[in-house]
Amino acid sequence: MTAGCDLHGAGVLVTRPAHQAGEWCRLIEEHGGRALRLPALEIAGPADPEPARRRLARLNDCDLLIFVSPNAVRQGLALAGPAGLPSRLQLAAVGDATAAALAEMGRPADLVPQRSQDSEGLLALPRLGAVAGQRVLIVRGEGGRPLLGETLAQRGARVEYLEVYRRVCPDSDVAPLLARWDQVDLVTATSNQILENLLLLFGAAGRGRLLETPLLVISGRTGERARTLGWKQVWRAGGVSEQAVLAALCAHLGR
Repeated sequence: MTAGCDLHGAGVLVTRPAHQAGEWCRLIEEHGGRALRLPALEIAGPADPEPARRRLARLNDCDLLIFVSPNAVRQGLALAGPAGLPSRLQLAAVGDATAAALAEMGRPADLVPQRSQDSEGLLALPRLGAVAGQRVLIVRGEGGRPLLGETLAQRGARVEYLEVYRRVCPDSDVAPLLARWDQVDLVTATSNQILENLLLLFGAAGRGRLLETPLLVISGRTGERARTLGWKQVWRAGGVSEQAVLAALCAHLGR
């Protein structure tokens, strides 16, 4: 437990995909809060998985394989099947959570940024400054950020994208939650897509209450997007880990 933190029954809306929300909810409740679950994002496989399977079957022509999220790891290795990844292939993870997902699958990451766990942090590693003439495969979801690939291409790499999952807005009924919105003290969001989906799910009837509720994000990009969309009060956690999020909750809601 985080020493001295008591959330005193504060209601925290957890909007992560259902399969990724468990640890957050456990920590919130362990520290005296109430975790209110509303998955605002679902992870689905590609509409046609065969192109990804074929590409994953011929990875020996790659010099570096980059995973941009835990979902990229899980969905990508599921599509790779029993053959897995070539042992000689160097693996990069965009952050600790992605590296942990690789380790769980039996392949520890060779490269993980520490100071900034995002594309910018990965690009700052010396290894990614020496990619001229190398083939780099970026494993991601549909429509991911272009910064990583564009920068590596500018550095002379031959970049390919492998899109192994889709981000889908769930068909959730938020009416019961709106009826007890006075129990929600803070909303959490881990991506721009979750912000967009929340506004879709709440619609015109719930938009005002949603935007007036304090929001906790885990990146500067998502914070900027939230302000653009109209959130009044936006707080940012000091990192992307569960413990960093808990520390932010304790700082803002703890007593």
